[in-house]
Order: sequence, then structure tokens, then C-alpha cells
Amino acid sequence: MQFRNDGRGLDQLRPIEIIPNYIEQPLASVLYKQGRTWVLAAVDVDDQVPRHAKERKEGWLTADYALLPSSTRPRSPREARLGHQSGRTVEIQRIIGRALRAVTDLYKFPDLSIYIDCDVLQADGGTRTASITAAYIALAMGVERLIDVGKLADSCLNDTLSAVSCGIVQGFEVLDMNYNEDAMAEVDVNVAITGRGNYVEIQGTAEGKAVSPEKFAKLLELSEKGIREINKEMRKVLEGIEVNLPNHGT
Repeated sequence: MQFRNDGRGLDQLRPIEIIPNYIEQPLASVLYKQGRTWVLAAVDVDDQVPRHAKERKEGWLTADYALLPSSTRPRSPREARLGHQSGRTVEIQRIIGRALRAVTDLYKFPDLSIYIDCDVLQADGGTRTASITAAYIALAMGVERLIDVGKLADSCLNDTLSAVSCGIVQGFEVLDMNYNEDAMAEVDVNVAITGRGNYVEIQGTAEGKAVSPEKFAKLLELSEKGIREINKEMRKVLEGIEVNLPNHGT
């Protein structure tokens, strides 16, 4: 069995900790820790919807993403001070929103916009995949509260969702890369999968040389294994606080 620079096996996730209701002001919040990558996700709603959603008689769901300055070394400049968002930030928040909309029935809340803020408190690789998972957990909690207060008749979620990274490092296929592994990866893949096992997002890049279909298939197998384990942890926490989730999937 090969081991990695942090002692994990090739197919082993970093330790996961999920802390619901981490802050009090939003409709719902969660602190999601995957190893040394920590993401705070918070959900709020508004009674205004964008014009395109109103024309289709849909609600809207969107996400924001940010790396806090102290989350990385060296320090990341605060983008508000720079006066613009980086291309990376725009890309990631679009991915988060798009992935969540894939498992959400927007027609069930035609008069509401749901906003999800994902702030990376500490970054050690996999921040976009951790943000997708954290955002889904916060969204599931927020949906439950909207039902409780009568703003939703029933759940608008049609599946669960989580995400994980995988890659090829020094010739080995590995699951859930940390920053050091990501920096030296020959292939870097981010995958978002539903509880049914359907793919929502696959982002993959061969950094040095092209990857064979066989090796890429192995990476997808690794990601599916990781998603099953993340889903198990997610369900345990959410069901423990009486948040109802779609019954299919594991």
C-alpha cells in the first residue's frame, strides 16, 4: 500500500468535520472541514428574483465564493480592495451555483431567491469541491427552515450533492488532494456527483502529459468512492438535526 505525504492511503479522504449552525444570523450555516481546508457556507433568501427567472416563473439560486486573506500563505489580497473579482473566483462561484441548481427544483419557490455564501477560512487544496459540499449542506438546512416557516410547501431538493478532487501525483492515482499534492499533480480532476450517482460537474486537466482513458476511469472510480463516504458523513449530521434529505442514494 502506497502512502502520501500526510500519511493517508491513495484512496483515503482527509478527515471530515461538519459543524451545523456555526453562525446565527443567516437562515442556515455550516462550517465544513476537510483536512486543513475549512469552508463556512451560509444561506439567506430574498423576495426579489432576477428578471429571467420571473419570466419563467421560477425562483433563483446563486452562490458567492471568497478566499479570506488569511486563508493562504502568502496572504491573498482582499478582492474588494482590488476592485474586482479574479477570474478564478468568478469561475468557482458559477460552478457552485450551477451544481446546486442541478439538484434543485426552481419552480417550487417562484417568488424567492436563495443566496449561498462560501467563504474559505483556511485553504489546503480542494476549496472548490469543499465549497460545493458545504453549500449543499447549508442549502438542505435552509430548505428545511423555509418549510418550517411556510415559505415552501415541501422540499425543492431532488437529490443530494457533494464533490471531491482526485488526481495523478508521481504516477499514482490519489483521492482528495491537499495543496502540496495539487501543486505537483500531473492530472487534476474535480468531480461533483449526486446521491443517485449522476455526474453534475467534471473538471479535469492534464498538467504535464495526456492521460489515458484507463487512468481517467480510475480517477472517476476514486471520486465515486470518496463521494459515497462524504455522503455518509453528510447524512449522519443532517439527519441528526432532523433535516430531511432525498431518500435515494447513499
